[in-house]
Amino acid sequence: MMMMMTTIDIRHQYTGAVLYTHTATGATVRAAVEAAVRGSINLRGADLSGADLRGADLRGAKLSDADLRDADLIGADLSYADLRNADLRNADLSGADLYGVDLYGVDLSYADLRNADLRDADLSGADLSGADLYGAKLPDVNTEHDDDDDN
Repeated sequence: MMMMMTTIDIRHQYTGAVLYTHTATGATVRAAVEAAVRGSINLRGADLSGADLRGADLRGAKLSDADLRDADLIGADLSYADLRNADLRNADLSGADLYGVDLYGVDLSYADLRNADLRDADLSGADLSGADLYGAKLPDVNTEHDDDDDN
C-alpha cells in the first residue's frame, strides 16, 4: 500500500497568509510546527487553535501573537520560546517545560498548567484567571515587564 504525501499549511490567524508549508508522508500538525521551529521560521500570529502538539519539541519557538486556544501541549518543551501576547485560553500545558519562556501579555485563562515548569518565565501582564497551577514550578517567575528587554 502506497502512503500519500500530506501537505500542511500553517496560516496567519488574521490574514490567512501561509507562514510555513510542510509536506511529508503522514504529516501531522505537530511535525509541521516542529519542522518550522527547527528551521527558525517565525510563526508570529499562527493559527494553531486546537492543535495536537503533545510532547512537541518547540524549544526557542517564535510564537508571539499566536492563537493556541484549546491546543494540547501536554508535556511539550517550549523552553525559551517567545509566546508574547499569544492566546492560550483553555490550552492544556500540563507537564510542559516552559522554562525561561516569554509569556508577556499572554492569555492563559482557564489553561491547565498542572506540573508545568515555569521557572524563570516572564508572566508580566499575563491573564491567569481560572488557570490550574497545581504542582507547577514557579520560582523566579517574573511578573513585572522590563521595557528595556524588547526584542
